[in-house]
Amino acid sequence: MAGLRVTPVHRHGQARLYVSLPDGRSVAWYDRDTGRVSLLLDDHRDEVLAALRPYVVGEPLVGPPPVPTATDLARLGLHPDDDLAPNRPAEALLGELERNGGAHRLRADPRRRDLAAQQATGAALDRLDGAGWRVLHSVPLPGNATLHHLLIGPAGALAVRSLHARRHRVRIADPLVAVGRAAPSPLLRTARHDAERASLALAAAVRAVVVLVGAERVERGPAPDVSVLRDTEIPDLAHRGGVLKPADVESLYWTARDRRTWLRA
Repeated sequence: MAGLRVTPVHRHGQARLYVSLPDGRSVAWYDRDTGRVSLLLDDHRDEVLAALRPYVVGEPLVGPPPVPTATDLARLGLHPDDDLAPNRPAEALLGELERNGGAHRLRADPRRRDLAAQQATGAALDRLDGAGWRVLHSVPLPGNATLHHLLIGPAGALAVRSLHARRHRVRIADPLVAVGRAAPSPLLRTARHDAERASLALAAAVRAVVVLVGAERVERGPAPDVSVLRDTEIPDLAHRGGVLKPADVESLYWTARDRRTWLRA
């Protein structure tokens, strides 16, 4: 059939080629990772394979779309108001700043440093998507608390807390963290609490991570159960694995996306 259109789509780490009719209706897609062609309209089988021939390597599996998994069904049933995926980094802080006087006071507000740290960390975490990681930002917890970032991928689930430290020395003496000349705060204790609440909500192991954004020097004491990273070290997470399989990552991610999941945190 003339006019079949092949469109590449990259989403959530998946690379697919969608085949559609001239009127826009999809008739099939080709999953590059699995080498499978899923046919929606079997009577167009030959035309679909001809359209995909320049893109397919080897002999693909051809058949109807796979039976939806429990994760797929959960995704389809997730109401937009309960979906946390659209949350931007520092979404909760942005809303708080707007409620307290509007964007025109943002530059003078000391919380702007926290905003910048969460946004910088969030942008770096988002870039891990191609390595099989999924990330949620500004996850609301009961009691008006917020989990800065939740990262789920091959190396497991990580509760990530950002700290602005640009051009400052950071000293870590568990549970205290001191930035420059500021008074130390029990940040590692807070990070552990974040991970514990996330683990309770997800019924899965979650590790605590603190990201130091822009630190000039870091003096680290022992804290074996909390990973402390510079923001420049975030890309290294792409090479870690051995904990979760791709299907487990997706299942846990879709559980975490549901706002109702966090009511038991």
